[in-house]
Amino acid sequence: MTTDEQTTAARDAIAAGRATLGIELGSTRIKAVLLGDHPGVVIASGGSEWENRFVDRLWTYSLEDVEAGLQAAYADLAADVQQRYGVALEGFGAVGVSAMMHGYLAFGSDDELLVPFRTWRNTNTERAARALTERFGTNIPLRWSVAHLYQAVLDEEPHVPQIRHLTSLAGYVHWRLTGRKVLGIGDASGVFPIDVAAADYDAELLRRFDELAAGTPLERPLRELLPNVLVAGEPAGNLTREGALLLDPSGALQPGAVLCPPEGDAGTGMVATGAVAPRTGNVSAGTSIFAMVVLERPIEGVHEEIDLVTTPSGDAVAMVHCNNGASELGAWVGLFGRFATALGAPADPDAVYGALFREALEGDADAGGLLAYNTLAGEPILGLPEGRPLVVRTPDSSLTLANFVRAQLYSVFGALSIGMEVLHAEGVVLERMMAHGGMFRTAGVAQRFLAGALDAPVAVAHTAAEGGAWGIAVLASYVGAADGTDLDTYLRLTVFADTEIDTAEPDPADVAGFAAFLDRYRAAIPVERAAVDAL
Repeated sequence: MTTDEQTTAARDAIAAGRATLGIELGSTRIKAVLLGDHPGVVIASGGSEWENRFVDRLWTYSLEDVEAGLQAAYADLAADVQQRYGVALEGFGAVGVSAMMHGYLAFGSDDELLVPFRTWRNTNTERAARALTERFGTNIPLRWSVAHLYQAVLDEEPHVPQIRHLTSLAGYVHWRLTGRKVLGIGDASGVFPIDVAAADYDAELLRRFDELAAGTPLERPLRELLPNVLVAGEPAGNLTREGALLLDPSGALQPGAVLCPPEGDAGTGMVATGAVAPRTGNVSAGTSIFAMVVLERPIEGVHEEIDLVTTPSGDAVAMVHCNNGASELGAWVGLFGRFATALGAPADPDAVYGALFREALEGDADAGGLLAYNTLAGEPILGLPEGRPLVVRTPDSSLTLANFVRAQLYSVFGALSIGMEVLHAEGVVLERMMAHGGMFRTAGVAQRFLAGALDAPVAVAHTAAEGGAWGIAVLASYVGAADGTDLDTYLRLTVFADTEIDTAEPDPADVAGFAAFLDRYRAAIPVERAAVDAL
């Protein structure tokens, strides 16, 4: 197709109400994307910025910010559509909503929020997670919704007897758009453990939870409080009049579009990288960083470093989740950008990222003896209840810009690589890791260093920067195709058939250099812990 033909096709899809809308509420940005008749191609996009708040020693977002952010992102998308195609957004063929997984949203009998939203970033649930892990015989991470719930029970919080409904952030937005209290199975697997064979919450573990909570103020069986579970391809309700007005208060958007099951950012990351089949995996890097590996067989034993979750289709996945990703790296990029402006040579953030990343390629393989921790928040894999970003060096370290930036990049992958060692020890085999997220936009840098950190090939698709909003839009488009094909086949043959993919093989020098960095990183964890205690 020529450019004019592509524009005409996109305009026709929008005007006819066939376009697909995907919305993802990330940790710093709410993004909306629009797909045309081909689910692999973004024809318009919009977004809005937001930030979590640290209130009463808990990380939170207000529901007012959720609503305002959704409307701002949608308005930005509508403006982009108007500018590109000269038409108004009035309806969609399908809609999907994704958001950060885990956390705690508890509602009462009148659907009122009982306590402020507690996000995945909080690490105050250690007692509950430990007790549930012991009772269940499977790892329950600190950020899981059931850990937040049981911690509230242990702390005898006054709202506990009033709870009538628990959900995730994606589940909440989906509920507001459709009136239905459901979750996609991937998002549900971060709320409570899933029985893969049943494609539902594990009934035996629900029974054990109710036994554990007997005699406490939690008045109802847990199953009555949880959303129903749906798998990819199942219709999950339709956009209501109230839902349409939530997105577009002007009233131009009409109700009726079908919605796919709401999913978490882990599930949309798998879809966005085409990694939903056994022996495939992906790494998603943003405010947090996590790796997802689709399993061929169950993992034996309990490993605190590993979450057992699912793909959006319900296949078992081992997840290594780290609370701290590229935020500290972004802070340093902002500092260097300001320095450039002070010198009279201002540059936009992408240019600053590109210049610094390319400089890192000139650094020593082990970052010259420099050490960095990107821990803005607590990091369970490292045993840290809170975080304090650090840069540490010895007198004989080589302090150069290249080594400094390489150390910051290595720090993004530090805790992740420690968690991945558990999977290697379990004999989990990977053909390659797909990577996505903004830090992979500069070709051949973060991708190369990640290959060295994992000692495995790392591939980046040319769609990688589209992220989770695109992934949930693809899942929304799959609702109309699920009767004829499974999700993996749909992705391979329909979505990614013509997508270019660049693969970086691990460089032996990078592998050895990162290993040396990681040795320092492990050895100095007491320094990071001391910083938490002292500051």
